[in-house]
Amino acid sequence: MGIADRDYWQEDRRPAAFGGIRMWSVNTWLIVINIAVFLLNSVVQQTIVDSDGYVLGRIHPIDAYGYFSVATAVYGLQIWRFITFQFLHANFNHILFNMIALYFFGPIVESYWGSRKYLAFYLLCGIAGPVMYVILWGMGFLIHNPQVPLVGASAGIFGVLIAAAQIAPNATVLIYGIIPMRLRMMALLLLGIAVFTTFTNGDNAGGEAAHLGGAAAGFFLMKNPKILSFLDFRKRSRMRIG
Repeated sequence: MGIADRDYWQEDRRPAAFGGIRMWSVNTWLIVINIAVFLLNSVVQQTIVDSDGYVLGRIHPIDAYGYFSVATAVYGLQIWRFITFQFLHANFNHILFNMIALYFFGPIVESYWGSRKYLAFYLLCGIAGPVMYVILWGMGFLIHNPQVPLVGASAGIFGVLIAAAQIAPNATVLIYGIIPMRLRMMALLLLGIAVFTTFTNGDNAGGEAAHLGGAAAGFFLMKNPKILSFLDFRKRSRMRIG
């Protein structure tokens, strides 16, 4: 059976092209929300002054209340940070590459799962990022500083990438718009880089640890789709009515 013959790839659910923006899709909203938060965060600043009125510095309150760290989310029990960190980005390049990846691979996975399940899938993969980070941090593989912040959508996007590589493994991707590579091979290559960087404590080891968490969750959920079956309440309602 080819991919075009499968239920999730029929005409009413298939994306128009490899990647793209479909108005009102969950993937579109995720991109819009990420960009909106980034722009708002770049404008909204809070000035810190001492008791004499001297300016000590400025912070971005959205970052301050949204980033993930072991100290805030685990020790401080601020569990909302497992989700909010997914919509924060360190700089323009950070959000640019994340949103490009979501633009190209998100529609494939949303077509497979449907909108509700895709949103749950994406957020769960994002949550798995800091969970893996905490596990590896506790095992001593990462910088042993509980204050180190973690931000970015890439944990969820790594889950999306792993899912897309299972749905359409032989789809051709152009790396940097030039080098052709099969989607499965690209996913394995990026996964290998994440493993190597994490366990050698290389540059951005914490971020790569979160990528591993997102990838693991994406793979697990694709192999166990019934986990998200609780979102089929509309289908169950029809069955009861009938």
